[in-house]
Amino acid sequence: MRYRQGPARSTPPPPSMPKRVPMKKLAVLIAAALLATPAYAIVGGGTPQADGVARAVVTIVGSRGNFCTGTLIAPKVVLTVAHCVQPGADYKIVDRGADGAPQLLNVRTVAIHPSFNMQAMQSHRATADVALLQLEIPLKGKSTVPIGMPTIPIQVGSRFVIAGIGVTVRGDGKSGGATRVAGLIATGQPGTLQIRLVDPVTNGVRDGIGACTGDSGGPVFEDKPNGTMLVGLISWSTGPNGAAGCGGLTGVTPLTLYRDWILQTARSWGAAL
Repeated sequence: MRYRQGPARSTPPPPSMPKRVPMKKLAVLIAAALLATPAYAIVGGGTPQADGVARAVVTIVGSRGNFCTGTLIAPKVVLTVAHCVQPGADYKIVDRGADGAPQLLNVRTVAIHPSFNMQAMQSHRATADVALLQLEIPLKGKSTVPIGMPTIPIQVGSRFVIAGIGVTVRGDGKSGGATRVAGLIATGQPGTLQIRLVDPVTNGVRDGIGACTGDSGGPVFEDKPNGTMLVGLISWSTGPNGAAGCGGLTGVTPLTLYRDWILQTARSWGAAL
């Protein structure tokens, strides 16, 4: 697997991350856990979806034991967040075969935005948490989605739809794996650097719907006059009232500042966007 990265340095994976194990064995175990049991995504519940935008959502597994969400933007190109695909590990895409069994697709190249800063992301501060994966072969049976930008200015209360394959019960990996979607609204001071989303019912002060483990890298959509557009990526989450966990805020990296880099990188791989 080749990495493409600019001059900015990224922090290595935290020392608390699991030790590296053979990729094939680990990925098969993760895939089996995610796909062989009744599965959900988006903590607090979300609408299960197999068609529409969900057809572009994929699962990314890493040799250090992590799993994340990605979005197919071209038959051989997956968009996700940089913190999910750091150097020092191998990554594969999990796909269901015709018989429903998990299949593992190889990643040829990982491109991380050169301005990404791991410390900023871990502190819930704005950074270029954006990456692209180039697959060895096209991903069949899936749809691609167009890349856009949030409507400017972004208003408090603006509605966005998130999608992910993460857990619905924090700490229970078996509760993740299937694509779910949820409608959230912007809160705080949304802008081109970062958007914070919240469940409109709970407003982040008690447990509600939001992103959780495994949803990182998931797409954030906005309805526009010419259709639904992918306008951001899920980067982080909190529990209610800013506590650690899930079900409070969902932190989003908008694609406003990074769309050109995404398009240029994908096109350099021969992708027609």
